[in-house]
Amino acid sequence: MSTIEERRLVLPGDLVVEGEGYELGANVYRDGVKIYSQVIGLASIVDNKVSVTALKGVYIPKRGDIVVGIVREVGITRWLIDINSPYQGVLPAVDVIGRKFSTDKIDLKDYLKVGDVIVARVVSFDRTTDAILTVDGKGLGRVDNGRLEYITPTKIPRLIGKKGSMINLIKKESGCNITIGKNGVILIEGPSRELEELVAELVKKIDREAHVPGLTDRVAEILRSSMKGGQV
Repeated sequence: MSTIEERRLVLPGDLVVEGEGYELGANVYRDGVKIYSQVIGLASIVDNKVSVTALKGVYIPKRGDIVVGIVREVGITRWLIDINSPYQGVLPAVDVIGRKFSTDKIDLKDYLKVGDVIVARVVSFDRTTDAILTVDGKGLGRVDNGRLEYITPTKIPRLIGKKGSMINLIKKESGCNITIGKNGVILIEGPSRELEELVAELVKKIDREAHVPGLTDRVAEILRSSMKGGQV
């Protein structure tokens, strides 16, 4: 049974692994005992499941996903939310107000206005309509502080790292609270603008260099060097 180097860069049609007993994960296909990549991405085997994490792609909503979005339109009974996807997010007004209301007595701009940032969960989506969102839940709702950074959605697992190694390192060293939207929008809330900017730059670095070995060590060195002596 063959093995592969963790996070090896592969192209469409590249042989990922050859042998019996492997299960198919994401973005791969089988031909006999050989498993090939369908996309450009990072190949890995976890518990004999072969997968390739695509390095390109757009966010397609999935029920249960946590997303970070921006209010783009205020309607009479709902808000339209930019969720960094070909599809929009729809946040029903009753979800925020919590009860039935008269549209001639309540102005939704008093609750959320254009440009407001929210953390929400995808309630439903079937590719034929926009994603329905909710802000009912712990940690969900309007965000009043912090800054946003963007990462290719398919590279989010690299930002998180094995068992949370990368994201926990960044949180611990920077003191920032980081909310990772499955849509590739990252909310960074820190003790200072300088620390938020540092974390934003690290997110960009991870986005650019997700395929490069030893990335976690380099991120750790940048963090410790920047934090040394209170430079940020």
